[in-house]
Amino acid sequence: MFDNLSDKLQRVFKNLRGEGKLTAENMESALREIRVALLEADVHFRVVKQFIESIKQKAMGEEVLSALSPTQQVIKIVRDELVHLLGSHQSKLRFANEPPSAIMIVGLQGSGKTTSTGKLARWLSKNGHNPLMVSVDVYRPAARQQLAVIARDVKLPIYAGTPEETKPADLARSARREAVQTGKDVVLVDTAGRLHIDEQLMAELRELKEQLNPSEILFVADAMTGQDAVKSADEFNKQLGITGVILTKMDGDARGGAALSIRSITNQPLKFVGVGEKFDALEPFHPDRVAQRILGMGDVLSLIEKVQENIDQKQAEETQRKLLENEFTLEDFRDQLRHIRKLGPLEGLLGMMPQLGPLKDLKNVKVDEKEVTRVVAIIDSMTRQERANHMIINGARRRRIAKGSGTSVQEVNALLKQYAQARKMMKSITGGGFLGKRLGKMKLPPELFGGM
Repeated sequence: MFDNLSDKLQRVFKNLRGEGKLTAENMESALREIRVALLEADVHFRVVKQFIESIKQKAMGEEVLSALSPTQQVIKIVRDELVHLLGSHQSKLRFANEPPSAIMIVGLQGSGKTTSTGKLARWLSKNGHNPLMVSVDVYRPAARQQLAVIARDVKLPIYAGTPEETKPADLARSARREAVQTGKDVVLVDTAGRLHIDEQLMAELRELKEQLNPSEILFVADAMTGQDAVKSADEFNKQLGITGVILTKMDGDARGGAALSIRSITNQPLKFVGVGEKFDALEPFHPDRVAQRILGMGDVLSLIEKVQENIDQKQAEETQRKLLENEFTLEDFRDQLRHIRKLGPLEGLLGMMPQLGPLKDLKNVKVDEKEVTRVVAIIDSMTRQERANHMIINGARRRRIAKGSGTSVQEVNALLKQYAQARKMMKSITGGGFLGKRLGKMKLPPELFGGM
């Protein structure tokens, strides 16, 4: 996400660095380029105007223009304004003082409400809550069955309702009663949608809101629809009073205009983003981390959190020890590839790394997931001795490994070369290399290296 905008902003800053001195003229030129980059990223024109005016006011001051490193100050100003635009700080879910809390999931048809309900239930369950789902969509064929299938997949309870319960209000009331009786602390209410906003839909949602007194009304928007998503969110907010937004399909939106516009237009925070099809692909929205990713600074904190969720602490510490002592074998390399697969699409992980030093081109790397499968197959075809010491793998052994893994000798050679490069890169990360020195100051936990 934000790939196009990130590239253009980094190009602007690179041009500024090339200037001997920062002047009002080249700053105006940079602001013009930033404006164009934001508009091409499908950011709302009103938001772009306010954003540029705010940067101009702060960046054109005498203090910045005469500073020893004015470009760095401009970058900091842009970063701070991006954070402000995106919401300043993470907006967490609110819960009722007396459980169960009701959370209404609203939005247009096809935006991903039902899937987002399942993802949010899973996230709540992983974070100490005990949710119950209910679909009150009595209009769309099989809508309630769809949520039942999702509930089964995420292994969480759902209130299915009875044949007599044909009204949304009846289903919501019974689900809340069920939650009280079974000790559930959150009721997720998946509401009906329409292809467009109409009075009947809004009247029904207002009735549900009055009955449930929800702690949250989350509007689900499809990031791929750009400003249409922003417009719909604004209309729902005016008529219903939403408390936050879940933006789906962020992994497929290279522009990011909806994410950058939605808070300014609706005055409501982005709370979660959907970054994939799997049920664990829902992440809390952190404005500061997203701003850093847009500016090529990476999102190491989110990467660490993802790794800590999936990687065993003791195993990670052992891997780190092997890296530091140059004992990282092909068997370890294979195990790391398996661990990485648990973290999600590889390109998404690479995008979280800072674009600096030896990793500055990582975001441009296109990862073939099938290649990982081939690599694992090749290593599995080696003997334990070969995996422990790659130096003994001569021509005859390479031919045997290729035959056993259904690959070619060239592919085996390529793997051994990749393995050597990986060892070198990991040593620079964990040791005294350029990136190692920078990340070392951050006191990163060993799980990060165990997951790499």
